Order: sequence, then C-alpha cells, then structure tokens
Amino acid sequence: MIFPINLSEHLLKPMNFASKLKNWYIINQRNLPWRSTTDPYKIWVSEVILQQTRIDQGHDYYLRFTARFPDVKSLANASEDQVLKMWQGLGYYSRARNMHTTAKTIVDVHGGKFPETYIELIALKGIGTYTAAAIVSICFGYPTPTVDGNVLRVISRLFAIEEPIDKAVGKKMIFEALNEIFDLENPGIFNQALMDFGAMVCKPKSPSCHECIFKMNCAAFSQSLVSKLPIKSKISNQLVRHFHYLVVLFEKNGELFTYLNKRGNKDIWAGLYDFPMIETINEFSPEQLTSTERWQEFFVEGNPELLNVSAVYKHQLSHQLLLSTFFLIRTDEKTAWHDPVIMIRLKEVYQYPMPRLVDRYITENNALRKVLENIYPGLHDKN
Repeated sequence: MIFPINLSEHLLKPMNFASKLKNWYIINQRNLPWRSTTDPYKIWVSEVILQQTRIDQGHDYYLRFTARFPDVKSLANASEDQVLKMWQGLGYYSRARNMHTTAKTIVDVHGGKFPETYIELIALKGIGTYTAAAIVSICFGYPTPTVDGNVLRVISRLFAIEEPIDKAVGKKMIFEALNEIFDLENPGIFNQALMDFGAMVCKPKSPSCHECIFKMNCAAFSQSLVSKLPIKSKISNQLVRHFHYLVVLFEKNGELFTYLNKRGNKDIWAGLYDFPMIETINEFSPEQLTSTERWQEFFVEGNPELLNVSAVYKHQLSHQLLLSTFFLIRTDEKTAWHDPVIMIRLKEVYQYPMPRLVDRYITENNALRKVLENIYPGLHDKN
C-alpha cells in the first residue's frame, strides 16, 4: 500500500474533508425514502434489501415491504410464506428469513424496541458489522464507519490501496485509511455521504474524475491508477447446475391442478416453492430424462404426456450458474410423488413465494399459456 497523502499534513485536513463531503452531500444526495427517517426498523430494512440489490430495484421493494410490514411487530407476526412472497424476485432469500427471525427476537426479547448498541445488534441473526454500523450511526449517532462497495472503492482510490479489498490485509488498510478522515461529530451523514459519493462520482466504471471535489487529494488520480482500483482477488470457478423442472398438470372436478415443492434448508432458495425437479450433471433431452430412475419414481403409476419443453432459462447466482428447462406434462391423478410436494389449483400458483427463475417461466413463457388453452377449452373461465 502507498500512502502518498498524509491528510493531517496535506492541504485538505480531515476536518476539511468531512466538511467538504457534507456540503457536497447536502446539494447532491439521492432522493431515497429511507433518507428521511431515523427509524432503526426502516433503516434496517433498507440496508438488508440493498446488500445484494441495486438501488433502482431495491427502492420499490423497500416501499412495498414497509407498506406491508410497517414496523418490527407486524413483520414478527407475519408467516414465513408472507415474508418470502414480499421478497420474491430479490434473491438471496436467507436475508428475508433472517429478518423474520430477528424481528421475532426483537419483539420477544427486547419488547419490540430496536437495540441501540453495536454489540446488541450484531448478536441478532442476519445483522453483520456493516448493517449494525449503519443503524447505530444513522439512528443513534454512534461514530461507527460503514463500509460497503462504494466506500471500499472511494477509499482505495483516495489512498491508492493496491491490496485486494476482499482480503484481510486490504480490508485492514481500508479501515485504517477511513479512520483518518472519519467525521466523529456527524457519523450518520458522513457514512451516507461517502456511499452516495462512490455511487454518483467515484463510480466503478467511467468515474467522474473531472467533477470530483477531491481529485487534487486523490492518490489514484495523481498516479493514473483510478481505472485499476480497487483490486479484488480472483473468483474461483463457478458451479454449473442443470435443473429439469416437471410442470405437471391434471384435471380434477373440472379444475386444473399442479404440484409445487417446498425447498428445504440445505440448498439455495430455502423455504421457497418451485416445481418438482430432477437435477443432472449435464443437460438432458426428453428421452434421457424419461429414462432416469427419478422420472420413473415420479410417474410410477401415472400416464405422463409430454406437451412442451421450454428453452433453457439461465439464472446467475453469486457462485452458481443455473441452467433450467421446464417440461410441461399432462397426467392423471394416479401420479405417485415421493418428494415433499403439495397439490394446488393452478390459479393459486401466484400465492406462493417462488424463485425469480420459476416466476419468469410462469410469467414469460407464452407456450405454457397457449398449450393450456389448446388442451383445456375454457381455461380462462376456470382459472
């Protein structure tokens, strides 16, 4: 690491840095709904939503989530399915499940009052160092820095930190550098201002260096290192998984039914619902799939008729690439299911929280609707 700028001796002293950043923030801050409150519950919700979500997407989710669950008690009293349904499409569903668990803890253990100390907050499920720091600094005025991707980028460039920011050494250097300029008197404003500055000026690509109020104090700018920083360690090869979903339809008492599977806790999307599925190492053709032992288990007594095979749906997770194909199948009621599945009316499918991948198939696949309409006349009337 190079520290060519000692801010205590440089033209821009730490106090001046904080003041200049605050003035920039007053004029340029983003108009976000959680910026107008110091309610720890709403700050918590916003921070959790934005952990793995872009602000433009998270904005509407925040409004819907807080409208449905306006306080910690209403969240605690909701069912897990209700919480996951409101979260549907955001991904990383463990965030929602952890929030639900923590809301119950706050109600049961803390009497419904949000803890005010950093130590108490990080003891709660799903609240890590970043979220705890955001809550105590914004809501309670504790001088605790928050470090997200924006802050990592700004500090690594300002101080020309060339160690990988996702490694222990790099993180330690970031915190040491951040402590040199941190505003102890206005920690909440400072934290939000630095995050906004990283998102709006010191951007990952094409940063607005010509507009930057700190370019004369930026070591990366003076050394032409802006495009190279921050540095991250190489990511290991991702896992590729092939999902073959069985979208089974059958008629009973004049109505269409299907099956959904509630996913367990030992894999992705825990607690969500998808269709019964056969996972393979490679992509299987319909002929290969029907010859598998799993298929035979599913349809041991049924008479499956394959109606449609979808295109491959690609879904990227942090360390996994899911390649999924949906097999639309008509059968009778004698199908034997050995998985933990539930039988539902087709028209009720949207009542269940689902992974975005499955929701995309139901919503976007025109072939599904056309096949259903052709096979079951009067579908619109029934469903």
